[in-house]
Amino acid sequence: QLMESGGGSVQAGGSLTLSCAASGDTFSTYCMGWVRQAPGKEREEVASIASDGKTTYANSVEGRFTISMNNAKNILYLQMNSLTPEDTAMYYCAADCFGYADFGHWGQGTQVTVSS
Repeated sequence: QLMESGGGSVQAGGSLTLSCAASGDTFSTYCMGWVRQAPGKEREEVASIASDGKTTYANSVEGRFTISMNNAKNILYLQMNSLTPEDTAMYYCAADCFGYADFGHWGQGTQVTVSS
């Protein structure tokens, strides 16, 4: 199971850190990621981290967002800085990568709203 937390409302230019607690399995052996979806828009894979620690970011968040994982605690993080209204979306934690924005396990999502 994956459980996100840390979403909320923030003004443009602000920061938020999302957390995802993984239970029931050892996700340190999985590829994990964050996917967001805004109303009327397609799902976007924001960032992913492979089991070897290699990270990948969407162009839209490169340099502003950082994905990391505490393997000992099975917690995945997404540090988001310099937020813009375009970052407003539901953010989902996901594990076990099949392809772009395609994962085997999903959290319930946490809302991030950025106001101008």
